[in-house]
Amino acid sequence: MSQHLDEDLFFMQKAVEQALLAKKIGEVPIGAVIVKDGEIIAAAHNLRESEKRAVAHAELLAIDEACRKLGAWRLEGAVLYVTLEPCAMCAGASVLSRVERVVYGAPDPKGGCAGTLMNLLQDERFNHQCEVTDGVMKEECGMLLTEFFRELRQKKKQKKETSS
Repeated sequence: MSQHLDEDLFFMQKAVEQALLAKKIGEVPIGAVIVKDGEIIAAAHNLRESEKRAVAHAELLAIDEACRKLGAWRLEGAVLYVTLEPCAMCAGASVLSRVERVVYGAPDPKGGCAGTLMNLLQDERFNHQCEVTDGVMKEECGMLLTEFFRELRQKKKQKKETSS
C-alpha cells in the first residue's frame, strides 16, 4: 500500500462521508476531498442528477472549490481523495490543475482512467503527472456503489411491476 497509509485512510473516510451525502439525495455515491498541508481545503460529491450537468462530478466540484479557496488554478502539493477511480474528464482535470497525488478507492472497469482502461494521470506525454495510490478502502467504496445500483434496479423493477 502507500507510505501515507494512516493519512490516506483518514481522508478517504472523509470522501466516503461525501459519497453518503450524494446517496442521501439520490445521486451516485461518489465523494471527493482535496487535502493540502494536512488540511481538507475542498469537499464535494456527485451532483449530476441534481444540477442536470454532465460535468458535476465530485472531483471537478472539489477541484473548483479548492482553486477558489486558494485563489489559484494550480493545486501543487494537493492530494485528491476520491471513492471511485477518476474518469477521463476528472483525470484530465487533475493533471491540468497540477494535483500532486490522486488516491482512489474502487476501480472503475467501465470508465477508470487512473490505470484500469488507461492511465491519463501518469502519461508522460503531458507536462504534469500525478502520483497514484489505488485501492484505499476499496471494498467499502465498491460496496457503496454496488448497493446503490442494486437498490436502483430493485426500485425500477418494482415500479415496472406496479405499472403493469
